[in-house]
Amino acid sequence: MNINFSNKPISEQDYLHGELLADTKHELIDGQVYAMPEANENHNLLSGNVCVELKNRLKGSPCRTFMVDMKVKAGHNFYYPDVMVVCQQDNESQYYKNAPVIIVEVLSKSTRRFDQTDKRLRYQQIPSLEEYVLIEQDKGEIVVFIRQNHWQSAYYYLGDVITFASLGVTVRVEDIYYQVDNEDVLEFLQGKSA
Repeated sequence: MNINFSNKPISEQDYLHGELLADTKHELIDGQVYAMPEANENHNLLSGNVCVELKNRLKGSPCRTFMVDMKVKAGHNFYYPDVMVVCQQDNESQYYKNAPVIIVEVLSKSTRRFDQTDKRLRYQQIPSLEEYVLIEQDKGEIVVFIRQNHWQSAYYYLGDVITFASLGVTVRVEDIYYQVDNEDVLEFLQGKSA
């Protein structure tokens, strides 16, 4: 929901100051401020699971894993990715990062189209970004966009293992979907126990 009632572009400084005072989170997109939708249980579990898996595997490295409350700057826009990893020191701000190596978004019905199109294209303009990960919450499917000579995508499903090349980290898809309640997960778990 756009909360800029004047429809005049809001400056980055005004947006960042407003976020310090706001009760809810907002994203700044093309000078307009949009309230963040609330996340459901599966969304929360997926974000937490991928954050924990990455954070645990990156212990002892210079990489830092952030979840939900840390903004990323993409051009003149600010977003709240579900999870991101930053591997180089970024002293610009305590409240946002501008050099992530990997960004993860958990898809929902209300954000799917934007996350797969506009947001993906904006994120892919961040010079440091090497991987953009989209996690479905209503089925067991993960898409990883990888920067090589050009952006390529790879799909992963329950039973697969994902290697995040930018981090040198391998994670089982089932660990990302741990405790998530959807039909694919239930079917996968029944198949494992049979």
